[in-house]
Amino acid sequence: QVQLVESGGGLVQAGGSLRLSCAASGRSFSSFAWFRQAPGKEREFVAAFNWSGGVISTYYAVSMNGRLTISSDNAKNTVFLQMNSLKSEDTAVYYCAASSRTYYTRTDYSAASSYIYWGQGTQVTVSS
Repeated sequence: QVQLVESGGGLVQAGGSLRLSCAASGRSFSSFAWFRQAPGKEREFVAAFNWSGGVISTYYAVSMNGRLTISSDNAKNTVFLQMNSLKSEDTAVYYCAASSRTYYTRTDYSAASSYIYWGQGTQVTVSS
């Protein structure tokens, strides 16, 4: 059974940091991504991570302005999202997603439809 389990969300003050984790089990994946959804808004792309032929590629939403780092453990079973300088507008439910395919174009890696497997989400609340 394939599972993606997110953790690490919580309440943080503006300017603070959080590190989200996504633990995958049940199969191996080539691509992971983080999306977020704030109340009343559509789900939006945050960051993506993939590997192919030993090469790791990372991608970020331009709007996050360098405040993010996506990485994985050596086994590539767990993906992390380090978020710094958090703002109140970062408040959302953050979802981990995974795919067995590798994506290189923004159209593909930033699309929710590219990912079949999803976690349950973890709440991030940034207080101002």
